[in-house]
Amino acid sequence: MTNRRSLPSVDQLLRASSGINWTEKFGHPLTVKAIRRALEQSRERYQQDQFVPSEQELLENAGQLLSDWVSPSLQPVINATGVILHTNLGRAPLSQAAMRSIQAVALGYSNLEYNLQAGRRGSRLIHAEQLLTQITGAEAGLVVNNNASAILLVLSALARRRRVVIARSQLIEIGGGFRLPDVMVQSGARLVEVGTTNRVHLSDFQEVLASQPVSLVLRAHHSNFKIIGFTSEPGLNELVDLAHQTGIPVVDDLGSGALLDTTRFGLKHEPMVQESLVAGADLVCFSGDKLLGGPQAGIILGQANLIAKLKKHPLARAMRADKLCLAGLSATLLHYIKDEAELEIPVWRMISSPLEDLQARAQRWMARLGLGKVMPGKSTVGGGSLPGETLPTILLALGLANPNKAIRRLRQAPIPIIARLQDDQLVLDPRTVLPEQDEELLAGLTSVLKDGG
Repeated sequence: MTNRRSLPSVDQLLRASSGINWTEKFGHPLTVKAIRRALEQSRERYQQDQFVPSEQELLENAGQLLSDWVSPSLQPVINATGVILHTNLGRAPLSQAAMRSIQAVALGYSNLEYNLQAGRRGSRLIHAEQLLTQITGAEAGLVVNNNASAILLVLSALARRRRVVIARSQLIEIGGGFRLPDVMVQSGARLVEVGTTNRVHLSDFQEVLASQPVSLVLRAHHSNFKIIGFTSEPGLNELVDLAHQTGIPVVDDLGSGALLDTTRFGLKHEPMVQESLVAGADLVCFSGDKLLGGPQAGIILGQANLIAKLKKHPLARAMRADKLCLAGLSATLLHYIKDEAELEIPVWRMISSPLEDLQARAQRWMARLGLGKVMPGKSTVGGGSLPGETLPTILLALGLANPNKAIRRLRQAPIPIIARLQDDQLVLDPRTVLPEQDEELLAGLTSVLKDGG
């Protein structure tokens, strides 16, 4: 073809074998849209360089458009980075039981808001609450869609247009530039900062509580950073004792949601939900998809009278968890009740993985690939939990001529593989690769290495 007027028509391209196949696979409207767009692109290009594509080239362009349009942007990946709670990779993978529970309520109807015994409308709020209170000893609980929502709801319901006291050392910013002071402003609460960046004393709180009316005392755990050196902060017990002398509730934002003692696994102690409740915190807020190991959720536990106020607030409906979250969370919580969290919840299984098991997997990978070196390394918990803490691990290091190119190509595998660079080597950490993903990992690696990385 030498003239754009000789471009085939939409009908002509639809009658081609590729067009017929696409119509069967993607439907007539989408196929027509792709063909028209491919023709438009060819006309736009003709204006620049007078190039007229062949019919086969037009069909290939239309096919690429269809593929791009229907390919999901959210897809599973293999996490070989050694970061257990990798925020960019979806944080906590769910247990098999949690996935079965989600599938069970997703494929049909459920009693989400239906009381089966009474035969009338019920409340979705009950589904995880009983499990949460049983595990932690809290009087009541509420599940919303994430922990930022939990804090926003608490402040909006209990402290709108009123003062909330917080230490300056706890005015944190989490991922994506999300800042706690901004949440407080959005809620309508009036922020009262006490102390300095590195040192806060109980007397700082005493002065404010004695001089002005206060609605809440808020403590935010340093879940994603450390302050070291000349530092001090009052303990939760001290804050609770002081606040309760004047009848002021204390809200503890724990963030990571640890229900197990992390020191058992060679890590620094991460404050546990149960500990905050025992210390007397009136409300405790934390995430469902961090150390708890469940789906994304914000969980609020504590005094029944305060939880009741939260449930009645208009924002509670806007922030409520859906049936899939409640199903997955309930199944995850059952692992704790049955004392099987370390065996069934992937996050805890990764944290507790023995070095000899990691060594054996890395050796198997090396034997299958016929390449690499098995060496000691470090894994991290990640996800805004236990900052600076690492776990000893075993790595498979691949000394490739162009490791950056290999890492890029691994991201293009049928199931993308996310690895990391260390000392100019591509390294893979078996701690964060689910055992059932080993074959897919090796297939992707083999394909990339066969093509020269």
